[in-house]
Amino acid sequence: MAKWEILEIDPWIKDYENDINLRMNEYEKQKERILQDKESLKDFANAHHYYGFHKVKNGWIYREWAPKADGLYLIGDFNNWDRHAHPLTKINDEDWEIFIKGIRTIPHGSRIKVLVDANGAIKDRIPLYARRVERDENNDFAAILQNPRSKFKWTDQDFKINKNDLLIYEAHIGMAGEEEKVSTYKEFEKNILPRIKKDGYNTVQLMAIAEHPYYGSFGYQVSNFYAPSSWYGPINDLKSLINAAHNMGINVIMDLVHSHAIKNTIEGINEFDGTDYQFFHTGVEGNHPDWDSKLFDYSKPGVLHFLLSNVKYWLEEFHFDGFRFDGVTSMIYKNHGRGENFDNYSKYFSMNTDVSAINYLQLANELAGEVKPDAITIAEDMSGMPGMCLAISKAGIGFDYRLAMGMPDFWEKTLEKQDENWDLSNMWYELSTHRPEEKRISYVESHDQALVGSKTTIFTLADKEMYWSMDKDSTNYKIDRAIALHKMIRWITISMGADAYLNFMGNESGHPEWIDFPREGNGYSFSHATRKWSILEADYLKYHYLGDFDKAMIEHIKKYKQLGNTTFRLWLDNDRKIIAFRNKDVVYVFNFHPTNSYESFALPIHDVGEFRTVLDTDEIRFGGLGRISHDYVYKTERLAGTDYDGIKIYIPSRTALALEKYNK
Repeated sequence: MAKWEILEIDPWIKDYENDINLRMNEYEKQKERILQDKESLKDFANAHHYYGFHKVKNGWIYREWAPKADGLYLIGDFNNWDRHAHPLTKINDEDWEIFIKGIRTIPHGSRIKVLVDANGAIKDRIPLYARRVERDENNDFAAILQNPRSKFKWTDQDFKINKNDLLIYEAHIGMAGEEEKVSTYKEFEKNILPRIKKDGYNTVQLMAIAEHPYYGSFGYQVSNFYAPSSWYGPINDLKSLINAAHNMGINVIMDLVHSHAIKNTIEGINEFDGTDYQFFHTGVEGNHPDWDSKLFDYSKPGVLHFLLSNVKYWLEEFHFDGFRFDGVTSMIYKNHGRGENFDNYSKYFSMNTDVSAINYLQLANELAGEVKPDAITIAEDMSGMPGMCLAISKAGIGFDYRLAMGMPDFWEKTLEKQDENWDLSNMWYELSTHRPEEKRISYVESHDQALVGSKTTIFTLADKEMYWSMDKDSTNYKIDRAIALHKMIRWITISMGADAYLNFMGNESGHPEWIDFPREGNGYSFSHATRKWSILEADYLKYHYLGDFDKAMIEHIKKYKQLGNTTFRLWLDNDRKIIAFRNKDVVYVFNFHPTNSYESFALPIHDVGEFRTVLDTDEIRFGGLGRISHDYVYKTERLAGTDYDGIKIYIPSRTALALEKYNK
């Protein structure tokens, strides 16, 4: 049996070598099952080039995958919705086909459905591989045939994906504007991309791209996997957005939802051929108990064909640079990780582990690399599954990064405590510890923390005072504390050994509103599904202090190449609330004490030379008091009563600073 490198990288896994062997054996079996004649995954993942509508020399060919259906009929504007005029022919055990003579027979923009006769019922369905889906004034969804006169012209051929040192700006197209409406791809391109570029982020992560009939689902109840959402505008507008981002040097990654699908049969893929098992597990196993959605059966070749082709489709057709795979924890455990405390390795390797889901993720990662060698893949996994971000050749699952989901949880729990009770030892552990050779994306909050029912960092810190005391003429202790800690929390999270960093749009400036999409409970209002950029940038308000610091922080991280490094702890004092560490040539000092400032704090650096402050949270431009000099040069000395060198430094309460070794 093969000796996998993961067993050497993480010795705790050695007791589960049989599980690793099973993972890899099943992976190879699955590849053999779906690949024939030595074809690659890239060759296999071409379902979208076969199924759906395809223009040929003298007309259209439409094919559909419906193994258990008894009959299919194409209906739409083009035939006045005649339910019998255009029957499909079953060409093998699983596929159906029809040829429509004349390209102009089905004009561009035609509304189309497919009537499926199956299991004793006849239903109007949306084609599985529909590229565009829209609803009309009667709230009726249909596929929209795409045959524009001219193709979109890409100009991003010189763009190179920056796979390392990701600084991710998570965004939702529809709520990116200030107006109380669904914002568009074009508005995002015009108004938000320049903001992302100016703020120093190099990657934008787009939520809710695949079609979803319910806007308030945040895009996580996908109905049509090959259709970019019509909520935000035409298909070419999404391409234009991505093209523009590339021309700015910005990566664009997509929030890919392959963990589940909407249960709807009218808009979605559920029971398309009359069975509950075409795509999903049958019975109770096919239903997510919390999400009210359907769960894929990743062991079936037809499902792999559909999903893997979807990975290739978004990379090739829209030039996405990679994916954040949603709901990975739900995928890889049969109980979906619900209520599970992953406190020992037996929780990772058991009968609860869904090996077929792990194999699918391995295949998806391998495929993404074949289609686009520098493609970025990110796992949303809260369990910490070993090998998640190791190469498949090492018996890993093949992701480049995983979201460090314990970090926002840590900050939420910490902010529930009084400042003097913060545990800095736990802070060091949560922010700096990670699996060997596995990269993680550090973050304080994503969209999850901004939703109704949760709280953003700024709202937790300032609460209702942020509505009354954020103007610069106001003096309010709670606001002063909130601004100081908001800066410190973000800075220590990104600088303490992060491989990459994520921020949700607007939160960098302490956006004052939670996210609440239009729904029955709020009168279908858009008032909380927007971003208040004018408030965040107003000179008379304090929000811009946070945004200005975030921009400076990002510049600092890039200038000193602070991502992807091992940090060394220099000092940790839980009583005085001081934590200091070194990241490459930069020394950080954080004083989380609510009241105590230290005039001459003896800080061991274990280095000889001169140091100077290059950035601090107390600068006047960030709403601070300007108490720290950037001109003063600290000279190392042998610290009294010790055998190591360091400096004596002034560090005010609730302040953080960074020092670099000074070269005259």
